[in-house]
Amino acid sequence: MKKTAAQLVDEALALITTHDVEAARALHGQPGVQFVDLRDPREVEREGAIPGAFHAPRGMLEFWVDTESPYHKPVFNQPGTQYVLFCAGGWRSALAARTMLEMGIENVAHIHGGFGAWKAAGAPVEQKAPKPAKPAKPA
Repeated sequence: MKKTAAQLVDEALALITTHDVEAARALHGQPGVQFVDLRDPREVEREGAIPGAFHAPRGMLEFWVDTESPYHKPVFNQPGTQYVLFCAGGWRSALAARTMLEMGIENVAHIHGGFGAWKAAGAPVEQKAPKPAKPAKPA
């Protein structure tokens, strides 16, 4: 049976923990809490970032979480860490939080409304400089 993206998000929301911006702000900067930014690098450069957040583009998350993957990132293998995921509006982070739960990461949540809600609430934002362009290869 076919499912829509909205159905997948609704199913994820029924299984995961969702923090509003106020609750997320209370967690921000606390020991044992890691914010994870799932947005595309261009979104981060254009809109800014939550200070201290680890940037994990959504397309790489499963590979970075999996300890058996050659792409594994140790930030996702910290026992006792609470992971707070966010994207631009909360849909990608809901799906990603469900995926992390399915991969065995139990202490994971996401921010309702994502970075957009965080920024609109006046929560801390830092600007990220664009990565320098790679020099063109000689012809």
